[in-house]
Amino acid sequence: MEPIFIPRLLKAPQQQEVLTVDENLADLETLTPVRGSVTVAHRQNYLEISAQATAIVTLACDRCLQNYNTRLQVETVELIWLHSPNEMEVIPSEREVSLDDLEESVDPHGYFNPETWLYEQFCLEMPLRKVCDPENCAGADTTENDATPQVDARWAKLADLKQQLSS
Repeated sequence: MEPIFIPRLLKAPQQQEVLTVDENLADLETLTPVRGSVTVAHRQNYLEISAQATAIVTLACDRCLQNYNTRLQVETVELIWLHSPNEMEVIPSEREVSLDDLEESVDPHGYFNPETWLYEQFCLEMPLRKVCDPENCAGADTTENDATPQVDARWAKLADLKQQLSS
């Protein structure tokens, strides 16, 4: 996907551009290409970006460590404010940030990269707890093959002392 020149959106029909997505994203490893659509609309002082997209990814189960495939689905709308760099306040390196300051903005005379934005949305959809089957995943096999525990030879004297003290 090519970056979108933001002033060009003002001349587009309905001041928006609809992108059909059927490709692999650069930093997202998927089994299938990302399929869906992204709509970028210019709303005078902000961009309204909406997306509907799906992809299948391979994850490693946190319980049993086996790989499994899962479908990620993005259905979201985000508003990104348009601010010129000279309008933006310089934030000192140490400052308490209020919730009102937590917003994303881009230069109204710059570019918007839909591929990067879509990658970020898929990253947000990744499950925090990766479990292949929540009901039937037994977890890692912790049984030992040998019935007698193996003692490291370096600790043998300590094991003998422990046995003498317990007798």
